[in-house]
Amino acid sequence: MTTRPRSPDGLQGSRCSGCAVAVYPADGTCPRCGGPADPALLSGAGTLWTWTVQRYVPKSPPYREPPGGFVPFAVGYVELAEDVRVAAILDVDDLDEVRIGMSLTLSAGDGVPRARPAQESP
Repeated sequence: MTTRPRSPDGLQGSRCSGCAVAVYPADGTCPRCGGPADPALLSGAGTLWTWTVQRYVPKSPPYREPPGGFVPFAVGYVELAEDVRVAAILDVDDLDEVRIGMSLTLSAGDGVPRARPAQESP
Protein backbone atom coordinates (compact mmCIF):
# COMPACT_ATOMS: atom_id res chain seq x y z
CA MET A 1 0.00 0.00 0.00
CA THR A 2 1.40 3.37 -0.98
CA THR A 3 -0.12 6.38 0.79
CA ARG A 4 0.90 9.92 1.47
CA PRO A 5 1.80 10.52 5.14
CA ARG A 6 -0.17 13.75 5.31
CA SER A 7 -3.01 15.69 3.80
CA PRO A 8 -4.33 19.21 4.40
CA ASP A 9 -7.10 17.86 6.65
CA GLY A 10 -5.33 15.27 8.79
CA LEU A 11 -2.96 12.32 8.85
CA GLN A 12 -3.09 9.51 6.31
CA GLY A 13 -3.43 6.26 8.21
CA SER A 14 -5.32 3.06 7.55
CA ARG A 15 -8.29 1.19 9.00
CA CYS A 16 -8.89 -2.55 9.00
CA SER A 17 -11.90 -3.58 6.93
CA GLY A 18 -12.54 -6.49 9.33
CA CYS A 19 -12.01 -5.34 12.93
CA ALA A 20 -11.93 -1.54 12.29
CA VAL A 21 -8.64 -0.87 14.12
CA ALA A 22 -6.93 2.30 12.87
CA VAL A 23 -3.15 2.78 12.58
CA TYR A 24 -0.59 5.44 11.70
CA PRO A 25 1.39 5.37 9.51
CA ALA A 26 -0.77 3.58 6.98
CA ASP A 27 -0.24 -0.14 6.50
CA GLY A 28 -1.92 -2.56 4.11
CA THR A 29 -2.34 -5.20 6.82
CA CYS A 30 -4.07 -4.93 10.18
CA PRO A 31 -1.68 -5.37 13.14
CA ARG A 32 -4.50 -6.89 15.25
CA CYS A 33 -6.14 -9.50 13.01
CA GLY A 34 -3.89 -9.62 9.93
CA GLY A 35 -6.74 -8.70 7.59
CA PRO A 36 -6.60 -6.11 4.82
CA ALA A 37 -6.57 -2.42 5.74
CA ASP A 38 -7.80 0.49 3.64
CA PRO A 39 -6.43 4.06 3.57
CA ALA A 40 -8.13 6.29 6.14
CA LEU A 41 -7.81 9.97 6.95
CA LEU A 42 -7.15 10.41 10.69
CA SER A 43 -8.21 13.56 12.52
CA GLY A 44 -4.77 14.98 13.34
CA ALA A 45 -6.11 16.50 16.57
CA GLY A 46 -5.67 14.84 19.93
CA THR A 47 -4.35 15.01 23.45
CA LEU A 48 -0.88 14.44 24.83
CA TRP A 49 -0.75 10.91 26.28
CA THR A 50 2.84 11.05 27.61
CA TRP A 51 6.07 12.92 26.88
CA THR A 52 9.74 13.41 27.73
CA VAL A 53 12.64 15.70 26.84
CA GLN A 54 15.38 14.58 24.43
CA ARG A 55 18.44 15.97 26.24
CA TYR A 56 21.20 14.28 24.25
CA VAL A 57 22.17 14.51 20.58
CA PRO A 58 20.52 11.71 18.54
CA LYS A 59 22.67 9.43 16.39
CA SER A 60 23.70 10.67 13.00
CA PRO A 61 22.49 9.72 10.47
CA PRO A 62 19.57 10.38 10.28
CA TYR A 63 19.91 13.33 12.69
CA ARG A 64 21.47 16.47 11.25
CA GLU A 65 22.64 18.99 13.80
CA PRO A 66 21.23 22.47 13.12
CA PRO A 67 23.62 25.40 12.50
CA GLY A 68 23.14 26.73 16.05
CA GLY A 69 23.93 23.37 17.64
CA PHE A 70 21.80 20.87 19.50
CA VAL A 71 18.99 22.16 21.73
CA PRO A 72 16.94 19.78 23.92
CA PHE A 73 13.41 19.19 22.61
CA ALA A 74 10.19 17.49 23.73
CA VAL A 75 8.83 14.28 22.21
CA GLY A 76 5.62 12.51 23.09
CA TYR A 77 2.68 10.37 22.09
CA VAL A 78 -0.47 12.15 20.94
CA GLU A 79 -3.68 10.13 21.27
CA LEU A 80 -6.15 10.77 18.46
CA ALA A 81 -9.94 10.36 18.56
CA GLU A 82 -9.49 7.16 16.52
CA ASP A 83 -7.63 5.53 19.50
CA VAL A 84 -4.30 5.82 17.68
CA ARG A 85 -1.20 7.05 19.52
CA VAL A 86 1.28 8.86 17.28
CA ALA A 87 4.87 9.60 18.30
CA ALA A 88 5.71 13.22 17.53
CA ILE A 89 8.13 16.05 18.21
CA LEU A 90 6.35 18.65 20.36
CA ASP A 91 6.81 22.14 18.94
CA VAL A 92 6.36 24.20 22.10
CA ASP A 93 7.88 27.51 23.12
CA ASP A 94 8.34 26.56 26.79
CA LEU A 95 8.92 23.01 28.06
CA ASP A 96 7.45 24.04 31.43
CA GLU A 97 4.04 24.48 29.76
CA VAL A 98 3.81 20.88 28.47
CA ARG A 99 1.13 18.89 30.31
CA ILE A 100 -0.31 15.41 29.81
CA GLY A 101 -3.82 15.84 28.44
CA MET A 102 -3.10 19.12 26.62
CA SER A 103 -4.78 19.53 23.22
CA LEU A 104 -2.43 19.24 20.25
CA THR A 105 -2.66 19.34 16.46
CA LEU A 106 -0.45 16.97 14.47
CA SER A 107 1.12 17.48 11.08
CA ALA A 108 3.29 15.03 9.17
CA GLY A 109 5.97 15.71 6.64
CA ASP A 110 8.91 13.73 5.34
CA GLY A 111 10.09 12.76 8.83
CA VAL A 112 8.64 12.40 12.29
CA PRO A 113 5.21 14.01 12.82
CA ARG A 114 5.19 17.32 14.69
CA ALA A 115 2.61 18.47 17.24
CA ARG A 116 1.69 22.03 18.17
CA PRO A 117 -0.64 23.22 20.91
CA ALA A 118 -4.17 23.47 19.53
CA GLN A 119 -5.43 26.98 18.93
CA GLU A 120 -7.93 28.12 21.53
CA SER A 121 -11.30 29.34 20.30
CA PRO A 122 -11.81 33.11 20.77
